[in-house]
Parts: sequence; C-alpha cells; structure tokens
Amino acid sequence: MTGQNGRVVVFAPSPQLTVTVEDLNGEPDIHVHPGGQGVWQARMITSLGAGVVLCGTVGGETGHVVKHLLSDPLIETQLLDVDARNGAYVHDRRDGSRDELVEMPAGELSRHDLDDLYELTLTHALDAGIALLSGPSNDRVLPHSLYRRLTEDLTANGCRVLVDLAGERLAEVLDGGPDFVKVSHEELIEDGRAASGELPDLVAAIREIAKCGPGTVVVSRAAEPALALVEDELYTLHVPDLSPVDTRGGGDSMTAGVAACLAKDEPIPEALRIGAAAGALNITRRGLGTGGGEAIRTLAERVELRPLPESWS
Repeated sequence: MTGQNGRVVVFAPSPQLTVTVEDLNGEPDIHVHPGGQGVWQARMITSLGAGVVLCGTVGGETGHVVKHLLSDPLIETQLLDVDARNGAYVHDRRDGSRDELVEMPAGELSRHDLDDLYELTLTHALDAGIALLSGPSNDRVLPHSLYRRLTEDLTANGCRVLVDLAGERLAEVLDGGPDFVKVSHEELIEDGRAASGELPDLVAAIREIAKCGPGTVVVSRAAEPALALVEDELYTLHVPDLSPVDTRGGGDSMTAGVAACLAKDEPIPEALRIGAAAGALNITRRGLGTGGGEAIRTLAERVELRPLPESWS
C-alpha cells in the first residue's frame, strides 16, 4: 500500500528542546529549536514536498516551549498535553565541534498517556497510509513493546511502516513486520547482529533482518557507501563527495527522504537516491533535518545505485 494522500505520520513520542550556541563574529549566537529524531525527520519530509502529521506529547516547561516552537504551517501537530516533561539539551558549537554542556532526560509517560498516544498515532497513520516511527532521547519515556504493537497493528491494516531504530526498539519493531528498516553498521555491531563492519558480516545481518518481513533494509556505513537490500537484491548507494560540517542526523534525513518519496508513490530506487542525497546534503549544514528540496533532487541525479557483486551477496 502506498501513501493515500501524500502525507507521512511521524511518531515522535517526546520531542526535545534544543539549545545550540554558535559563534557569530566572535560573539555567542544562541539558537533555540524543537528537536529529536522525529522532529528532524518531519522537517526533512516537508522540504521534499510531502505533508507531515507529527504525533507526540508535550509536558512541563520544556514541553510548553516545544509546543510553541512547533507551530510550523507545513507540519500538522497532534500533541497530547501530559505531566511528563520533555527532554532538552544545550550544545556548544563555537569551536566547530559539538560539545554537550548539559542534557535533561524526558520524563516517563503514564499508562493513560501511552494509551492516548497509541490511539492518536494509530488513527492518523491508518488515514495517511504511511508511518515513520522515531524514538525518544532516552529509554524511560515509553516501553519498547509499544513499537511492536504499533507496527503490528498498522501493517495488519495496510499501513506501511518505516523505522530508523536500534537496540530493543528495533527488535520489537521487527516482531511487528515493518516495510522499511534503516540502521547504521555501528548499531548492528553494538546490537550483536553483525560480528564486524566487514561486508560479509553486514550482508548476513541485513538478510537476517529481512527475514522479519521488510522489503527494504538499508545500512549506513559512515563515510562508506550505504548498503541496501531491495526485494532480495543487494546494492551499494554512492553519493558525491561533499565536505561535512556536522555528520549528526544524516541517517535520519536519509530515512525521511525515503518516506517523503513513498508518500508520493515514487518507486523505491528513486526513494533511495533521494534519501541518500538528503542525508549527504544534511551533513553539509548546521541544522539537523534541513536542506532544500531542489538541491536534494539535483544531488540525487548524481547518486548511483550499484548492484553488489554476487561474490559478496
């Protein structure tokens, strides 16, 4: 099933408040934005011309600010007011690198809030036909099992589910049978799914993940070409060389690019090229989940999807 109305529902259970200090002509330049994986993905999806419904929760002083900052006309927000506070961080980038000064974790959602969030997401995702499930900044916000339940119920009712998750969240999602999975090679190794970052070990891990149902599995490999398994065929994704400014968030932008394309009924090879271009462009910028749609599509024309030789597959 493809997107029914050109929209993607992004499950962002607890968006973050982000404060970043940059240098502007020798003086501190402070930037305050809503953030977190789901917010960054939603931002990239809108850049590529697809609609977004962001489902999440807001609570506490940080949540009040996040709710105000999320008043983007291109993003339809469906935010539940809860008691649990939203997380926040302060990063210093004045010397060009990202130094974490402080991070405040998000609070744990109550049982009733979890039920309401599940119902909210299920309703909008079934209407849209495509859901992108993102994770909160820490593990205490919600139980990992909710990802399995949500994936299982959405896919059983014809909704395509895309995820960029790792650890126990990924394990739960795979039990639910998602359509698209993106994970980094470091996460595969950390989770014990791959013995190393060598190609044969990564290919074996990809094929094991595919047994759980996803038609497409993508593994990002930092500076190396990403690997993609599409309906049992293996490929490498080659993007043009670009000078990185901040490598954080490239994978999130890649997944968001794929989701935006699928919402507009574009074929998976084109979605992968757009996703790879979105991730590559994002690391040339300071803003996470940012990049112009025209620039991404121009860059995507230079992305190559090369079949992996049979000796590796």
